[in-house]
Amino acid sequence: MGKADFLSPKAISNRIKAKGLQKLRWYCQMCQKQCRDENGFKCHCMSESHQRQLLLASENPTKFMDYFSDEFKSDFLELLRRRFGTKRVHNNIVYNEYISHREHIHMNSTQWETLTDFTKWLGREGFCKVDETPKGWYIQYIDRDPETIRRQEEQARKKKQELDDEERSARMIEEQVRKGREGKGTDETPVYTELKRESEEEKVAFNLGACSAVAGPSKSSSVLGASALKAASSSSSTSVKRKDSSSDSRGGEKKKKSALEEIIEMEKKKQQQQQPVRTDYWLQPNIIVKVITKRLGEKYHKKKAVIMEVRDKYTAVVKMIDSGDKLKLDQNHLETVIPAPGKRVLILNGPYRDMEALLEGIDEKNFSAELTLDSGPQKGKRVDIAYEDFSKLA
Repeated sequence: MGKADFLSPKAISNRIKAKGLQKLRWYCQMCQKQCRDENGFKCHCMSESHQRQLLLASENPTKFMDYFSDEFKSDFLELLRRRFGTKRVHNNIVYNEYISHREHIHMNSTQWETLTDFTKWLGREGFCKVDETPKGWYIQYIDRDPETIRRQEEQARKKKQELDDEERSARMIEEQVRKGREGKGTDETPVYTELKRESEEEKVAFNLGACSAVAGPSKSSSVLGASALKAASSSSSTSVKRKDSSSDSRGGEKKKKSALEEIIEMEKKKQQQQQPVRTDYWLQPNIIVKVITKRLGEKYHKKKAVIMEVRDKYTAVVKMIDSGDKLKLDQNHLETVIPAPGKRVLILNGPYRDMEALLEGIDEKNFSAELTLDSGPQKGKRVDIAYEDFSKLA
C-alpha cells in the first residue's frame, strides 16, 4: 500500500502528530528519532541503521555520553541566560521550557540521572548559584561574560566617582563653613573709626543761597557797592559761620563719641532682644527627616529616617526607618517631616529653638503651622512656625 497523498487528511494528521512532543520512551537518542507508538519504536530498533549506531556507540560509549552531556549543559545554560538572565528561578521551570523544543537532548542520554543531580553539579562547577528550599531547588545564573564584567566594573567606577565627587563637595562646603566661622569669629564685633579730616579748613555743611555772601563779601561790595542790607546780611552770616566753627572745634570730638556710643548701645540692645537668632544649620538628634537627594538611588529617595548623631552642625548620621541602613548625609540632602495634628515636634530654628511643642493645626496658604509650646518658661504659648523650622520627634 502506497503512502497517502500529501494533502490527504491522513497525511496532514501524521504531520501534526509528528510536529508535537511525543513520549520519551519511544525516542532513540542515538539515532535522534522520535517514534509515535510502541510498534514504530520496535521496528526502528530492529532496523539496520539503528544497529549500526549501536555498534559505533559500543566502541566508545564515553565519547557519545560526554558529547550529549556537553550539548545538554550548553543548551540549558544558554536558555537560562537568555530567558531569565541573573534572576533566581526554580530549576523545574527552566527544564520544562528546555524540553518543550522537539529537538532537545534528553537527560537520560547524559551523565546525570535526575534534574536534582544536574542542578547540584551546576552549583559545584560554579555555573550557577544553587539553594534548596521547601519548594524545591532554585538556580541563579552567574554571568562571566567579559563584556558584562567590564560593564559592571564601569558602573561601579562611575558610582564610586559620583560618591567621591559628593564627598569632595561636602568637604569643600565644610571647609567654606569653617572659614566663614573663623572669619565671623574674628569680625564678630564691628570696629568703628572716627571721621578724620585732612585739614581743619574743610567743612561738611549745606548752605543754600548763602555761599556767595559767605565766600566773598569784599568782591560783592566792590562790584555792587556797600549797602546796609548787604553788610548786615554778610556780617550775620560770618558771625553764624564763626559760631558754627567754634562750636564744631570745641564740641566736635564730644559729638562724634556720643554718636559712636549710641550705635554701640543700639547694637547691644538688638543682640539682647533677639535671643536665639536664626542660624543656617538646623539638624538635631532624635528627629525624623526625609531624604531628598537622588544620588543614592530610588532605595533611599523620599524615604524617612531618624537622625542618630549630628557632626559639625551640618552633617548627620541617619538610620533609615524601612531598611535600618545607616547613612552620613549633609543637611542639604534632608528635609523636615510634618506630622499629623496632635503629634509632638521639635522646633529647630528661630527664637523658640530646641523647644518641644504640640502640633495644633497647619496653615497651607502661609506654609506654616500652629504649635503649642510644651517645654521652657513659655509653656502653653501658641506660636506660628514655618514648615522648615520644626520636625516630627522620633
